[in-house]
Amino acid sequence: MQGMMMEQPLLVASLLKHAERHHGAREIVSRRVEGDIHRYCYRDLAQRARRMANALSSLVIAPGERVGTLAWNGYRHMELYFAVSGSGAVLHTLNPRLHADQLVYIIEHAQDRVIFFDLTFLPLIESVAARVTSPRFFIAMTDRAHMPRTHSLGSRLLCYEDLIDNHKDDFEWPLLDENSASSLCYTSGTTGNPKGVLYSHRSTLLHTYAAALPDALNCSARDAILPVVPMFHVNAWGLPYIACMTGAKLVFPGAALDGKSLYQLIEEEQVTVSAGVPTVWQGLLAHVESVAGSFSSMRRTIIGGAPCPTAMTQAFQKRHHVDVLHAWGMTELSPVGTVCSFKAHQTGLAEDERYALQAKQGRSVFGIDMKIVDAAGEELPWDGNAAGDLQVRGHWVANEYFGGDYASPLQDGWFPTGDVAKIDADGFMQIVDRSKDVIKSGGEWISSADIENVASLHPEVATAVCIAARHPKWDERPLLLIVKKPGSALEAADLLMFFDGRVAKWWKPDAVLFVDAVPIGATGKVLKNQLRDQYGGHYLQAG
Repeated sequence: MQGMMMEQPLLVASLLKHAERHHGAREIVSRRVEGDIHRYCYRDLAQRARRMANALSSLVIAPGERVGTLAWNGYRHMELYFAVSGSGAVLHTLNPRLHADQLVYIIEHAQDRVIFFDLTFLPLIESVAARVTSPRFFIAMTDRAHMPRTHSLGSRLLCYEDLIDNHKDDFEWPLLDENSASSLCYTSGTTGNPKGVLYSHRSTLLHTYAAALPDALNCSARDAILPVVPMFHVNAWGLPYIACMTGAKLVFPGAALDGKSLYQLIEEEQVTVSAGVPTVWQGLLAHVESVAGSFSSMRRTIIGGAPCPTAMTQAFQKRHHVDVLHAWGMTELSPVGTVCSFKAHQTGLAEDERYALQAKQGRSVFGIDMKIVDAAGEELPWDGNAAGDLQVRGHWVANEYFGGDYASPLQDGWFPTGDVAKIDADGFMQIVDRSKDVIKSGGEWISSADIENVASLHPEVATAVCIAARHPKWDERPLLLIVKKPGSALEAADLLMFFDGRVAKWWKPDAVLFVDAVPIGATGKVLKNQLRDQYGGHYLQAG
């Protein structure tokens, strides 16, 4: 027997229609690349998105064709999120932090028909324009007064605001198949070419529902959300969609991601929720502490993209009374997979137990299932001790990669994440390491993430990275690379003593190297492969 309920497709445009109808006056604030602060509301967003949808039609963008964006977090980028996907085309967010060769590969692989770009990225656009054949137009996301003078793009250069002004807003969002493609994101490509992950309208809507839940990112109409995580990085973790669904105020930082600029925006716009990677929050915390500041409105921050050091959690919670939600996900997961939200019986834990729990990446949000398996593919117990390869499946997990260049990554219907993890009896998952980063010493595993977490607790450590270095006796041993805080006179011996009693003796690194900086990739993660290339022979040379 079939149910007798209405059946309406889950479409990205429905989020915008809801925001316009039920939260039309709610504000969206953007720091623009032109230098000023721009303000408007969801009603304006919806109207301009319909104008842009008409503009895309005039540019002969057919359903399913890809539209590239090379832009910061801002209201124009938000308009494209809905104008492109809602009209039936596919939004393709390009990561400007990738190497130009990778961008050329991605643009050609995706066959982007037009590319919208912020003025900041004009030099990057000029450097790739002659090397790509698929884009017919390059559209500067600005007004006529700020249009750049460039000869390399010629007649292919158009003005965003001209397109808006030249079209009406009487666009009817088409009734699409909910399984049709809505957006396209590529992996960062640290090993080999980037791979395209093609999201559907259905997967995006289901991800939006689940990610907004109280035990996930916990967003509501009472929030003012600052997505510091870029809109070109896995759709800003879904926050632009979540804000539309809940009616939250949105605050976009543009290109100014330094601690001073972020703090100013947080205070002036009374931000309640922020989201970003640990490297960004290091700068914010350093600035706040340098001016003896505090947060008057912000009550929680979502930290993901890389493990959140316990020292950072303590700084936010003990000194600034900002709760930390440690989250984990991947491009292939749209991206939210787990969030470290306490269960009822854990709220009364002692302080050290709470911080130990918050160091974990958390438990599955509804719609994501996970397991850990051994080398033979056999499932391992959830006892908090067994470590194995993490696999996931769910409503918004990639089934295959775009373009048909790769075989399906699935193993018996599960997606292999490439992470080594533990899961405790309460379902809280903790990343032990990336499978390619785990240290295998004398046949036993050592977690580089645990080593980094301990080192980051030292008050004179700014950044800690642990890599596997080749060893003549033990095959591999942990090598600790440290960026000291300004003015620190920390010695290697003192830091190694700091590990006593905090990790097993055989886990303790054999050496510490102090470096000025560590390489950061396109998504804010430390590029350990480069560090292994540079320092992986340290113990062999020392011997």
